[in-house]
Amino acid sequence: MIIFRDVSKIYHIGDSEVRALDHANMHIHKGEFVSIIGPSGSGKSTLMNIIGCLDQADEGEYLLDGQEIRDYSEKELARIRNRKIGFIFQDFNLLPKLTAYENVELPLIYQRASLRARREQVEEAMNQVGLWERRDHKPTELSGGQQQRVAIARALATHPSLFLADEPTGNLDQRTGRDLINLFHQLHDQGNTIVLITHDGNVAREAPRSIKILDGHVTDIEDKAEIEEVV
Repeated sequence: MIIFRDVSKIYHIGDSEVRALDHANMHIHKGEFVSIIGPSGSGKSTLMNIIGCLDQADEGEYLLDGQEIRDYSEKELARIRNRKIGFIFQDFNLLPKLTAYENVELPLIYQRASLRARREQVEEAMNQVGLWERRDHKPTELSGGQQQRVAIARALATHPSLFLADEPTGNLDQRTGRDLINLFHQLHDQGNTIVLITHDGNVAREAPRSIKILDGHVTDIEDKAEIEEVV
């Protein structure tokens, strides 16, 4: 589903050249649950932005479902982000003036789904995360864990082929984070592809397969004990 071939992303700071990604090679198959782990400054955010089609590589190839991302127009990339990728961010990215229901419904409005389809998909997604009863509450009326579940429901509602989660437990307490990880396992058991980006070794170990990123270099982790060395 995801293939990187010698992908590099280069930033120029003054006279210096910083390779946030340095000839990265990676593959993630459809239906996999993979964690990507690395310390701050390792290139995780850059990697996430390229996987999520929020940015493009300076060198190399990125194939998503067999298609080279460079071949898409900006309009097509926006469509991919809206329909194919379910984003889950550390800070939830909910609109404070909208209810939980309206936040989940928003990407479906962008898809121009019918009112009936929107109602069905929002209800299905919010039931899946156990928050249908809180649908009329605004984000400030919900706990951090509930806000993250709304964010997951928003991703679920569009029926994406890929869930891309960036430090999803970062703003949650340990118990709520555990509940969230259990939800990811449920999504994986249902056949969803999940890429979870984290700097937390305990979270990374939850995925059946882990990839480490250090100084822009991407490598598969063969032994879970290696995770401690990364962080």
